[in-house]
Amino acid sequence: MNVSEIAKLANVSNATVSRYFNDGYVSKEKREAIRKVVEETGYRPLAQAQTLRTKKTKMIGVIVPKIASAAIGRVVEGILSVLNEKGYQMLLAVTQNNPQKELEYLDAFCGRQVDGVILSATTLTAEHKRRFKRVQTPFVIVGQQLKGNCCVFHDDYHATYDLTTYILKKGRKNLGYLCAPQKDPAVGERRRKGYLDAVRDMGCKHLAEHVVTASFDMESGYEKAKELFASYQDLDAVICATDAMAVGAMRYLKECGVRVPSQVLVAGHDDSDLARVTSPPLLTVHYSYEKSGELAVKMLMEMLEGQEAFVKEMMLGYSIVDAARRLWEDIL
Repeated sequence: MNVSEIAKLANVSNATVSRYFNDGYVSKEKREAIRKVVEETGYRPLAQAQTLRTKKTKMIGVIVPKIASAAIGRVVEGILSVLNEKGYQMLLAVTQNNPQKELEYLDAFCGRQVDGVILSATTLTAEHKRRFKRVQTPFVIVGQQLKGNCCVFHDDYHATYDLTTYILKKGRKNLGYLCAPQKDPAVGERRRKGYLDAVRDMGCKHLAEHVVTASFDMESGYEKAKELFASYQDLDAVICATDAMAVGAMRYLKECGVRVPSQVLVAGHDDSDLARVTSPPLLTVHYSYEKSGELAVKMLMEMLEGQEAFVKEMMLGYSIVDAARRLWEDIL
């Protein structure tokens, strides 16, 4: 089968068939006629030929730090929901939290002529910023804010500020904080600053010392919670930069015979499935990760469709999820 044969069977011109396969305008009646012929014959246009004609590959490169992350998984789901609708395919690269790999994959994707790139960056080094200035392929950053570049990110600072204030207002007086590595500007630095500013503004400046840095996973949360409670006595709440850390901290406390949350309240960030299945459920922060993926693709599509050059920096909100309190109210 070829375009001419498809056109003859559908009783339309060759040009109409070409527009159909290249997302051009085709009337509803003719589009349906072509669709039926394509379905009956199983015809598929040669991808390489389409690329030569349209200069588009219909491929989007997506770079993520890891796949064993509920938050990243939700971002990717959001990306896919729009790409599938738009008829694009995704090439996924996993960097294993290696910033240098992010740059290598960015170069690789641009060299292979994907139409655009979505980068879920773990950090933004000086080399990242230099490389972004040279990239000709349209790209959008997810999860981090970088001035002068298209990005979709979350209000990590105010989320942690409000969570810390909320816990202090609940009557907890001796808080600790498990921080993510500060090389991550969003989860590490901004969430940490939110905690520090909140305890200062609430008149508890001494709590700023109660900070220990952990990695992003449960095992690190367990080990660093041990360090935190050994260093600072009589803590009655611990805030963690991620839900995974919080689950690790909760496991450590339960092994020590500490009642959660009556003796020590444990809170996290991300509103992951982990937060819902712990007993009791974690106090946590909900971020719209799926929405960030969707918005990143839509922003990229605007760039690909040749709209006027622009830079968009889009910050998404958050909400505090106190499932344990709701559960207790339901029991009462």
